[in-house]
Amino acid sequence: MPPKPRITEDTIVNAAIEVTRQKGFENINARTVSEQLHCSTQPVMYHFSTIDHLKRAVYRQIDKLHSEYLMSTLPGQDPILRIGLNYIRFALEEPQLFRFLFQSGYAEENNLLEMVDSEELVPVLEAMQKGARLTSQETRNVFITVAMFVHGYASIIANNHLEFDETLIAEHLIRTWNGALLAAQEEKHESDHS
Repeated sequence: MPPKPRITEDTIVNAAIEVTRQKGFENINARTVSEQLHCSTQPVMYHFSTIDHLKRAVYRQIDKLHSEYLMSTLPGQDPILRIGLNYIRFALEEPQLFRFLFQSGYAEENNLLEMVDSEELVPVLEAMQKGARLTSQETRNVFITVAMFVHGYASIIANNHLEFDETLIAEHLIRTWNGALLAAQEEKHESDHS
């Protein structure tokens, strides 16, 4: 008789991600996760003493998946446009995961300024800074403007209130990016002449 497959923390987290995809993060519990794994609730509760502990582990894993998704650009693509479109496309393709990340209250950052300083955002900011030849502070300012626009679009799409039109969204994103860059340049010009 073959040995029973071992149920690990990772397999439990992956099963909980599937529960989230199918039913929403509100439905992560020992029963739904064990059903996904075709096992009893005992392994789930053995590895995670509380469901909140499990949800936090799931949140961290989804956050990593989201970061990888954002950074999946092809050589030669405008990284800023692609990252923004990827953010919105993630909300379209994974609405339940998007809602868990940004509408559940599980984010460790309490506001946008804390998010800008998070470790997970470093590759995004570096790509922006390099692509636009900005200073670190200019990059932060531009990012905040663009992030508010992109997040608004993504949230509306994730909640099924807007159809995804990549051409139109790209046009709006370019306008937002150009406007934020212009504002950063004007601020720099004003501070240089003060």
